[in-house]
Amino acid sequence: MPRTADPSFADLVNDWFAHAARPLPWRAAEISPWAVLVSEFMLQQTQVARVLPRWTAWLERWPTPAALAAAPPADAVRAWDRLGYPRRALWLHEAATEIVERHGGEVPASIDELLALKGIGPYTARAVAAFAFGERHPVVDTNTRRVLARAIEGRAHAGAPSTARDLAAMDAQLPLDPEAARRFNAAAMELGATVCTARTPDCGGCPVRQRCAWVAAGCPADETPKRRQARYEGSDRQVRGIVLAELRAAHRPVDRAALGTRWADAEQLDRALGTLVADGLAVAGADGYTLPEA
Repeated sequence: MPRTADPSFADLVNDWFAHAARPLPWRAAEISPWAVLVSEFMLQQTQVARVLPRWTAWLERWPTPAALAAAPPADAVRAWDRLGYPRRALWLHEAATEIVERHGGEVPASIDELLALKGIGPYTARAVAAFAFGERHPVVDTNTRRVLARAIEGRAHAGAPSTARDLAAMDAQLPLDPEAARRFNAAAMELGATVCTARTPDCGGCPVRQRCAWVAAGCPADETPKRRQARYEGSDRQVRGIVLAELRAAHRPVDRAALGTRWADAEQLDRALGTLVADGLAVAGADGYTLPEA
């Protein structure tokens, strides 16, 4: 599209992205919508470096929704390995089954149809519609929110998320051209992930430094109290992870006594087992616990 004499905020970020973007495989032009959807499931609250090998292995094993749907859920949980938040593996398996049953094995393009799939919320639906199908939708993640808060609003951090407010803020900057909009969605995320980071932003390397309201205000500190992240060591999350590791490694039921040798606190272990069964990640039988097979 013709460029005006004064480039827009999106123009500057897109121009920077053209040479600064990391070569992530799910950004390739020839990638399938299914591969994009898998990447979005895996990237939820998980670092890119951890996702890359798991995403590659997953697509080699299950290159289509039909391939995953034909496998038992236990295989999906095993393949997820230690990627974190393992319910995502079950949700992805169920979404693949729904895609086969409702959409002939093809990932749908509309946000409403995507939202109807298991495990897909507003962010993932918009991301798949934008990145896989080139639809013009604002896509907002944590990195994008931080970029907009600093550059447009002059605040160090974005504060509590608000879907309506965050989408409106992104839509105000989104180019009208669908291809430029798709690129800007990815570019704003990349800028927040690699330059406009939460703790040590590289303002000197920022393509919008001259327009950044936060820089113009003298980079004021964030006055909002920081939330302390819950400890992992000794938590129920750690116990769940230990149990799942045992179930993934075993191809027969693992009894309660065997699991008790891995974690001494019986009450906490039983609580973790109860939540795993409730989440569908484990199945309790007469001989012990297994991953879900159907």
